[in-house]
Amino acid sequence: MEKGTETRARRRGAAGKSRSMPRRRRRWLRRLAIGFIGLMVVTVALCGWAWASVDRSTIARALWWRDADVGDQYRFPARRIPSGDVVSPLPSGQPFVPAARDGEPFDAFLTRTGTLAFLVVHRDRLVYERYLNGAARGSLLTSLSVAKSVVSTLVGIAIQEGSIESVVDPVTDYLPELATRDRRFTRITIRHLLTMSSGIRYWEAALPWPWSDDTFTYYGVDLRRIALDRTRIQEPPGRTWHYNNYHLLLLGLVLERAIGMSVSEYMATRVWQPLGAATDATWSLDSTRSGFEKMESGLNATATDYARFGLLYLHGGTWNGHRIVSEDWVASATARDVSTDPAAFSISTSGGSIRGLRSPRSPGTRRSRTPR
Repeated sequence: MEKGTETRARRRGAAGKSRSMPRRRRRWLRRLAIGFIGLMVVTVALCGWAWASVDRSTIARALWWRDADVGDQYRFPARRIPSGDVVSPLPSGQPFVPAARDGEPFDAFLTRTGTLAFLVVHRDRLVYERYLNGAARGSLLTSLSVAKSVVSTLVGIAIQEGSIESVVDPVTDYLPELATRDRRFTRITIRHLLTMSSGIRYWEAALPWPWSDDTFTYYGVDLRRIALDRTRIQEPPGRTWHYNNYHLLLLGLVLERAIGMSVSEYMATRVWQPLGAATDATWSLDSTRSGFEKMESGLNATATDYARFGLLYLHGGTWNGHRIVSEDWVASATARDVSTDPAAFSISTSGGSIRGLRSPRSPGTRRSRTPR
């Protein structure tokens, strides 16, 4: 009897355990489902907030727009850069046929790499012109970092005209707020910004990591404030070459205050129209409210007009019968400079070594700058 009772008890215990196992499993599955639903709700809410906030939030832009690409010109507002009445000639020459690369036809290579336009100019004549992936001759194509060379050119013209005295001017002559925040900014010159050697800290992380300097300098909704408030000194200037988009924002601010107009307007009257550009360009802005050009990457122009800009430098600063930028600036901007980086590929914002160029204005006539 006792043995039979013990056996039945064991069976009842085993049955109870078997019933409790599904209950525990169901309990954990319910918790997992609730957690998953909660995560989905938070994700949808975050995406909805980001979508609704792209006009006023840097972080929202980074989360919603994600990686930078050639379509960003359609996301940002832009300011028009009108072309002039006279278009400079860019005649066709003897057609150039690119060779295959490792057995792959050149057109196939361009298509595979997502190329939108590929032009070859030889002896001032267009010998190869190819548009792919939906682009055409009249398409505005985003410059990305080619804009940095355009900003450098505008600085050279401002020095040539006397609006900026010299590349050795301290940046705080034009942006005194920086000195108020940290006196070490007084040691940074315009040349340091042009040659990517300011010593300003820059955290370069892959977009769209929302808290990196890349994110703020690319997606920022008020780039003036970001340039003036987020910049921090890491080391003395002139010591290290470090790719840094704050440099372009600061150069844009220097230009604005020195020339008394928007960078786009200055670009139109000093470069685009004298160059004989065939098509209006645009410059992407940080936001409609702020209206500051995306100096580091936001120029949008046709491929043929980019070719004209290249020919300007090929001809020492003269094109279309106009002296647009000084020959000294072109020579200095395209010279090799490894003074702040031993790497053989080191270049400056402008493409070379900007040293002691000065404006023709008499010394001692530095103008006061009124912050915008």
